[in-house]
Amino acid sequence: MPRYYVTTAIPYVNSRPHLGFALEVVQADVLARHHRLRGDKVRFLTGTDDNSLKNVLAARAAGLSTAELVDRNAAAFAALRDPLALSFTDFIRTSRDARHRAGVERLWRACAHDFYRAHYEGLYCVGCEQFYQPAELVGGKCPEHDVEPQPVAEENWFFRLSRHTDRLRELIAGGAVRIEPEVRRNEVLAFLDAGLRDFSVSRSHARAHGWGIPVPGDPDQVVSVWWDALGNYISSLGYGGDGSNHRRWWVEGDRRVHVIGKGVIRFHAVHWLAMLLSAGEPLPTDILVHDYLTADGRKMSKSSGAVVDPVALVDRYGCDAVRWWLLRDVPRVGDADFTESRLVARANEDLANGLGNLVNRVTVMVHRYRAGTPSVAAPDADAEPLAAACRDAPDLVHAAVDDFDFRRATAAVWRIVEEANRYVERVRPWDLARAERGGDAEAGKRLDAAITSLLTACRVLARELTPFVPTLAARVSEQCVTLSGELPVPQPLFPRL
Repeated sequence: MPRYYVTTAIPYVNSRPHLGFALEVVQADVLARHHRLRGDKVRFLTGTDDNSLKNVLAARAAGLSTAELVDRNAAAFAALRDPLALSFTDFIRTSRDARHRAGVERLWRACAHDFYRAHYEGLYCVGCEQFYQPAELVGGKCPEHDVEPQPVAEENWFFRLSRHTDRLRELIAGGAVRIEPEVRRNEVLAFLDAGLRDFSVSRSHARAHGWGIPVPGDPDQVVSVWWDALGNYISSLGYGGDGSNHRRWWVEGDRRVHVIGKGVIRFHAVHWLAMLLSAGEPLPTDILVHDYLTADGRKMSKSSGAVVDPVALVDRYGCDAVRWWLLRDVPRVGDADFTESRLVARANEDLANGLGNLVNRVTVMVHRYRAGTPSVAAPDADAEPLAAACRDAPDLVHAAVDDFDFRRATAAVWRIVEEANRYVERVRPWDLARAERGGDAEAGKRLDAAITSLLTACRVLARELTPFVPTLAARVSEQCVTLSGELPVPQPLFPRL
């Protein structure tokens, strides 16, 4: 069976999670569930980036120790599992997980031939945890956080990123590392064409306030947050330990997939790849990049204050409504502005009126016309458009998910709902039942065929919806699977919000 390893970026824990991260982890969850459904072996990793300077500063502002703040907020990220119905198989914390430090230290030593010490003066954005060139600023401010970077002067360890420019361009342009969507691939190629600068991979112990992983052999320096954080994708696999999972999922794995936001693409598609080349490690096969969620036109971020609590949202509207909006309404390219009214409208239109109404109609028909026990019948020949939608859905969904296009994937599933509801209006089962009661045996046979076609469609929907809305898909399955030959008593599937 193919081995599919999917990861999210690991977020800073200077605050609690917001809906922007929920988008990323739900997207990764769909990939994991989809590949499990196809029979692949799947490992799904998420976690938290504990060792950043911004966590230290946030703890000071809150009057807490860094460890206290990090532990509290990291727990909130891990606790997203149940509210968002996540299926991750591993969760790493870079400050607490013994696997991580060992892996970072091994990676550091593996890249030692590309390190040198140098004095550096530059402009540092704590929010991004990166140095900026003056030309990269917008009006003298960080383009991500709209704040002026801090001047920093110190002697650090540097990584010879420039040495790997040509190889990186060859790998990305040739498709050995696939970056989707294409606009993000072109963005990375533009970085490479502009020329790569060596980058700092450590900071002084004093500037780190003693927080982080010491540089091996140089305890006055701490490994920089990005070098530290990027290593989680292999440290979590035991890269610094026995290495069995590292061999199974990274070295010998079929797909190594990173799901990230566009703001961190340079680190994942340039710096991380160069680090792996330097260490002699395989590269990720896919880097899948999403754009931002906004609130009132502002990027959702902990620093901007434009945040939406995903757990509170689930408490109000349910997991299915939240996941469905994130997957059905957020475009493949371009930011998406979130409002609760949009979430409610989408859930009511699709989940209540579309899917909920369909499943209720079909199961009520079985109970009303066949005492809860559907007859065994060949599907209705007139239901070919519906049958075609059911046949086509698995391949269409797979192609769309592989393109990192969740709108297109959910549209392929939704074609079944639309065709089924059109079929009900066209065949009018209630008229067939009335004719059957009047003695028309052929009408009864046609009714059995119609119910078979519709019940089959609902069962296909239960399967194909599983990666997107797993709890709702399970309820569809429960209502459409016979128990000792009889369907359960119909229950409302998704009440209007």
